[in-house]
Amino acid sequence: MSTFCTGKFRRAIGLFLLMPSLSLFAQQRKYSLRDFIDSAQRHLPVLLQKQALVDAAKAGVTDARHAFLPTSYIGDEVTAGTDNSIPGSYISFGIIPSSSSGVRSSNLYQSAIGNIGFFYNQYELLDFGLKKATVHNAQAYLQVTQADRDREAYLIKWQVARLYLDILKSEFQLAIDQENTSRYDTVFTVIRAVTESGIKPGADSSLAKAELSKARTTYNQTLGGIRQLQQQLSYLSGIPVDEVGIDTSNTRTYLSGLNAAANPAAGAGANPLIDFFDKEKALYLQREQLVKKSYLPRVLINGVGWARGSSIDYTDNYKSSAASGLGYQRFNYLAGLTLEYDLFNIVHRRDKERIARNNALASDYGLQQEQLSLQNVGNKADEAIRTATRNLVEIPVQIGAAEDAFNQKTAQYKAGIINLVDLTNASFVLYRSQSDYVQTLSDWLLANLDKYSASGSLDQFIQSIK
Repeated sequence: MSTFCTGKFRRAIGLFLLMPSLSLFAQQRKYSLRDFIDSAQRHLPVLLQKQALVDAAKAGVTDARHAFLPTSYIGDEVTAGTDNSIPGSYISFGIIPSSSSGVRSSNLYQSAIGNIGFFYNQYELLDFGLKKATVHNAQAYLQVTQADRDREAYLIKWQVARLYLDILKSEFQLAIDQENTSRYDTVFTVIRAVTESGIKPGADSSLAKAELSKARTTYNQTLGGIRQLQQQLSYLSGIPVDEVGIDTSNTRTYLSGLNAAANPAAGAGANPLIDFFDKEKALYLQREQLVKKSYLPRVLINGVGWARGSSIDYTDNYKSSAASGLGYQRFNYLAGLTLEYDLFNIVHRRDKERIARNNALASDYGLQQEQLSLQNVGNKADEAIRTATRNLVEIPVQIGAAEDAFNQKTAQYKAGIINLVDLTNASFVLYRSQSDYVQTLSDWLLANLDKYSASGSLDQFIQSIK
């Protein structure tokens, strides 16, 4: 950041101290920039929404870990129906019921009752890193959601800070407009007195009244602009608009505080605007690894135990009591080791990898674009700071000369040496000089805000504006 030489910088600060006091908003509670930002962080639903997504992503990490628990089923089924079957094999579609034994020469429609109880368990013995990749993918997604929330919070900080400085500028401008109105009111009073005495023509009084009315109109426009800015700040912070008032008690330290800071702290922390794209890129790279692991073979260990009862005995005779089939009569178990692999996995894997790889590439381009954009913001801010710095040294000279000229023209007009046009021109030059100073000061502060924000050091700027 460019700095003022000591003497000129002190003169600029001195002029800043002479800015008109802002008593127009004395009835409002005063809030600092930090107060507004803290309120916005608690108030805006968009941040609550982002936090809810973060919490959901945290639950997703837990769910990814639990996804690899063994698959275990326990159940008991009671059946009543016929038992007719014929030899032959078929592919079951899940809705075709099974009849065991019951191979007969003709259909028999006598019903039988039976039940079966079972316990089935399956565990993935080898997944070749799929579990770890799944958990890492869920963790990468969590980091993206956290980075997205941090980015949104950072942008809101930036927006609130800019709005705060816009209100500060407008309130200083309003004070200048009020001073300008008072100045024209005094001029009008003097002119009216001299015109009534016949020293000056009546047209001067009319012209002075028109200038006074124009000054009041400008004041009203500035006041209306402040109300709109306050409405926007109320929307962001949740503070009622009638209570929105910025704390200007420490504004005289802004210049010296930021000038002493010299530059945003390099490497003070990750820039949330960049970090989001870093995390998004990492997510897609991790997803590519997950795809590779998802289409590898799986080794499963299976075990099942079951018990059956039936009202048909082992000689294929129906028992006299159908209810006798409701007890467990036979017990079995079965264990197996399964190797599972889809022969078309290589095709699916290639397709999914291509999707993940291009998503990662898109995130990388997004990261590069964001870096270029922030670099451009920083470069433009540097230029704006250099220009405003030079003008903040020069404008006090302009204001001093304009004040002297106005005082001289006022005396000359009273003496009848000059006409009203010369006097109003001198008043306009003074008003323009004061407005130029407010605009330049605002440009300097906003350029610093953009530079600190683009570098990821927004909190350092906020600390200086306290």
